Amino acid sequence: MKTLTLQQGSPEWAAHRARSLNASELSAAMGLSSYITRSALVKQKATGIAPEIDAATQHRFNKGHEFEAIARPWAEEIIGEELFPVVLAGEFDALPLSASLDGQTLMGDVTWEHKSGNAKLFASLDMGVIPEEYHPQMEQGLMISGAEKCLFMASSGDKDTMRYAWYESSPTLRAKIIPTWMQLQADIEAYVPTEPAATVTAAPIESLPAVVVQVQGALTVAGNLPAFGQALREFIARIPAKPETDQQFADAEAACKALKKAEEALAQAEDGALAQISDVELMRRTVADLKELARSTRLATEKLVKAEKDARRTEKVMTARAEFDKHVARLQADIKGVRLIVPMPDFGGAIKGLSSLASIDDKLTAALIAGKAEANTLAGRIANNLKTLDSVPQYAHLFADRQDLAYKDAETLELLMQKRVDAEAARIEAERERIRQEEERKAHEAAERQAEAERSRIRAEEQQKAQAEAAEREAAARRERILAEAAKPAVTRALEEIERHKSDPRFAAVVASAPAPADEAPTMTLGAINERLHPISLSAAGLAEFGIEPPATRKAAKLYSRAQFEQACRAIVRCATDALRGELDAA
Repeated sequence: MKTLTLQQGSPEWAAHRARSLNASELSAAMGLSSYITRSALVKQKATGIAPEIDAATQHRFNKGHEFEAIARPWAEEIIGEELFPVVLAGEFDALPLSASLDGQTLMGDVTWEHKSGNAKLFASLDMGVIPEEYHPQMEQGLMISGAEKCLFMASSGDKDTMRYAWYESSPTLRAKIIPTWMQLQADIEAYVPTEPAATVTAAPIESLPAVVVQVQGALTVAGNLPAFGQALREFIARIPAKPETDQQFADAEAACKALKKAEEALAQAEDGALAQISDVELMRRTVADLKELARSTRLATEKLVKAEKDARRTEKVMTARAEFDKHVARLQADIKGVRLIVPMPDFGGAIKGLSSLASIDDKLTAALIAGKAEANTLAGRIANNLKTLDSVPQYAHLFADRQDLAYKDAETLELLMQKRVDAEAARIEAERERIRQEEERKAHEAAERQAEAERSRIRAEEQQKAQAEAAEREAAARRERILAEAAKPAVTRALEEIERHKSDPRFAAVVASAPAPADEAPTMTLGAINERLHPISLSAAGLAEFGIEPPATRKAAKLYSRAQFEQACRAIVRCATDALRGELDAA
């Protein structure tokens, strides 16, 4: 929906209405209007020829606008908001719908429709009923504006006689709007002008003789009535039966004027004859017959002239429209992939008020030439725009709306194209960044999964190792218990052996020797140590394996302290104990 900055009643507003399907015409399209028939609307839309507005009709329009301006504050008082007249347009199923609203609130939720009041309309509103013929106009207004309801008002400039009622949308009626306009469009496209219906006029009937009462005396009528009658009939025979040229139209119009004069002359002659009182009855019948002949012929010829003029106007407008359509079709042949939409020139408006066929031809030719020039300019712009669009085939997917883009001016098109290309580049870069981040995320997740798998493997190995060690400890403990039970006799014997060796002075000397002070000087040679440990014999290398190194030497003899001797004794006892345990384990 678009709001148009058009003043209602202006030429620009009239041009907009001529190329739109207007809410005020929907009633006629549905066959509900009391002002214009559907067939007349089809003809008007197809030819572009609107009825001439006479002085009385223009006066009625002016009064309607005057009443509307007077009633606006009353409507604002009822609604509680200020109202603004607005012209709205929008496409619905590719149909150019329009609505000229007498008023709409700033929020757009309420509209106002005003009509000049009359007794019938006032009586209907007194009963709270809005006549059906006004419903379609308000319904289309609500559909285009998106308003919720419409205040319908009728007034004649007097608040006391003003009447109003609220109209709310009817889903049933709204569902009929688009199909109604589609059918009307089809009828407009299929419209073929028809020949005006022949005017049927009864042949003049001779008057019956008057009733004769009695007239005394002889009356004589003199004059040229028979000759005048013969001349009148010959004159009528020369009037063109179906004028086609400007000359014939002019002759027919002049004949109508002459016949009007003949009527007047016959009336004057009759009056003069009556004054002379002679052959009155015959004279009166002759005059009446000739007057009726002149009058009926004049009226028939006037209707014929009007009908033929309307037919010629319609024919010439339709010819101009057809020629324009052919020109657009030729231009369309050079434009591929885009439908060339050029507004039809307002041929009907161009010949408005003209009566001469020559002047009509001149105006139509000028309008046709101007329309072709406009079409050529538009077609050239579209062709250039299509070349611009085709210059970047790699971005063709960005311009799916070629139909709309082709109608832009070159600078706007380039800006739109650059904007879309930049947006596409940004989208591609963003997509690449998204893919990169996705790949990084996937790689990170894969590495994390691999690390987790490695940690799980390590935990599993550690768990297996711990379980194995636990099992080993359990097995060792179990062996210890088993061996302890099985080796009790051997242990007993070993202990007994130890007890037996304890009685040996040498062993007792080793076990019972007290450690020397830590700062004792080394005085024992390796030979002295072996002597005291006999039958055990140690070497310097053997003591070194126990971590005992001689702190001093004397004449190449290695000297050890008494603490080192004690350390050697403990090492020997430990080795003996380990050896005994080994024997027990083996047992």
